[in-house]
Amino acid sequence: MRISWAFGLGGIALVSATVAFGSAVLNRLVDGVIFQPVRGAEFDPGLLGLDADEIFLESEAGVRIHAFYLHSAEPGRVLLFLHGNAGNASHRLPNAAELARLGTDVLLLEYRGYGRSNGTPSEPGVYADARAALAYLVGARGFAPERVVVFGRSLGGAVAVDLAQDRELGGLILESTFTSLSDLGRRLLGPVGALLGRGRFDSARKIPALRAPVLFLHGDRDRTVPIELGQRLFDAAPEPKEFEVILGAGHNDTTLVGGRDYFARIGAFLDRVAVR
Repeated sequence: MRISWAFGLGGIALVSATVAFGSAVLNRLVDGVIFQPVRGAEFDPGLLGLDADEIFLESEAGVRIHAFYLHSAEPGRVLLFLHGNAGNASHRLPNAAELARLGTDVLLLEYRGYGRSNGTPSEPGVYADARAALAYLVGARGFAPERVVVFGRSLGGAVAVDLAQDRELGGLILESTFTSLSDLGRRLLGPVGALLGRGRFDSARKIPALRAPVLFLHGDRDRTVPIELGQRLFDAAPEPKEFEVILGAGHNDTTLVGGRDYFARIGAFLDRVAVR
């Protein structure tokens, strides 16, 4: 009996180790699908005529991450820009420059494994990078939390929700984002997609803890993240909140299709929640 029990314990340990190993491998495979980083930088702020600094921050576990800091003509508030899953931060420089013209400094963060940042991207890792960026703005740059507005686009919206939950910030802007990776996977791939995304980037679970006003932006022709997922996340968010539909916009052309009205809407929100 003792021999059988000892063998049983060993068998349980072996099965547990096998499951843990399989889970780790699956997570790596899913990460490889989610994160599509491009190393280096295609665009330089100086060549684009931008008043911007390139900075490096230390994230958790000593990972060195890169960011662009764009200066506005009217300092006093700052927008933390959290980009989507593909490319790198330099691709968003023209967009960040338009946002800076709204009278706000902009910190355009580059997640680990992207652009000039070290490391390998993962869900816990990009959350840690966002925390490091916020700590930099409050600490090194001296912004009060209520002068900080977090802007998350697509996957960056999930990072923004994770960062903003239970924090007193000026506001939150969520563009073209989703309730959870499981919900998104189900819409795009069916039951298999839901299973692969299970438990990951679960903004719907976190968003009720928000303490800041939130503006949702979503194109009604978005085929990557259907607008219904953005609306469901909006429904789960606490007040005060607003949902702005960008008519005719897909997933990657919101600024182009929205034009002046798009930036005017963001500017009005900034002026209300983080007055200069």
